[in-house]
Amino acid sequence: MISENKNIIQVKNLVKKFKDFTAVDNISFEVKEGEIFAFLGPNGAGKSTTIRMLTTLLKADSGDIMINGHDPVKHKLAARKSFGIVFQDPSLDSDLTALENMQLHAIFYKMPRELRVKKIEELLRFVDLWDRKDDFVKNFSGGMKRRLEIARGLLHKPKILFLDEPTLGLDPQTRNHMWNYIKEINSKEGMTIFFTTHYMEEAEKIAGRIAIIDHGKIVASGTTDELREQTKTASLEEAFLSLTGNTIREEEATSKDHLRAMSKMWTKKRR
Repeated sequence: MISENKNIIQVKNLVKKFKDFTAVDNISFEVKEGEIFAFLGPNGAGKSTTIRMLTTLLKADSGDIMINGHDPVKHKLAARKSFGIVFQDPSLDSDLTALENMQLHAIFYKMPRELRVKKIEELLRFVDLWDRKDDFVKNFSGGMKRRLEIARGLLHKPKILFLDEPTLGLDPQTRNHMWNYIKEINSKEGMTIFFTTHYMEEAEKIAGRIAIIDHGKIVASGTTDELREQTKTASLEEAFLSLTGNTIREEEATSKDHLRAMSKMWTKKRR
């Protein structure tokens, strides 16, 4: 369900530097309302830094961002209400139950009690955690925690769902179940999906359009067929390697530790 006119995410000439290192180098792109958009790149390419700027966790050095018509710097709260996010690193409160984590998120977004009770049960049943709703998250497996994070990100019915490697560590059955549900809500409700992944077959199967970032610059964008045609290759994975090379990369200089700290800050702000 893609709008022919409205760009729900607009990025223009975005730049972010960390001392002498340019993590994001003058990138521009748009995502239409209702689109499923994949943002791909090797480790260290600038993906996580870009997502942090889009989701109000990091301020750009220059450039413009609009999220559902809101500037995430000038109108941070309005922008945050427009999206849900599943972080690459865990951001749940392990000392709370699954139900308490969901309730905390609902209260932060000022969801009416009757609505949040109904929606929490619906989502916990979807991720097959309703029977474990009163269990402490610290006793959950990694896959269970990821499923709970996805349910939490969907709770306030956001216009946009950001997913930063959401299926990392999940078994194929859970990955398939998760993507089927996300495609369903995208189709029925027109929710825009913006995701990163290192599973090329996942991006090829799920995304309507793809942007590939490398060394802080967007090196190509388009549908899977367009990227294959551009690189004269037979698959998205081959196209990706053609555009970004075969060299093994280190992770973003600021990525893991900074994202972990920022996701913890995000959790504390909801309390």
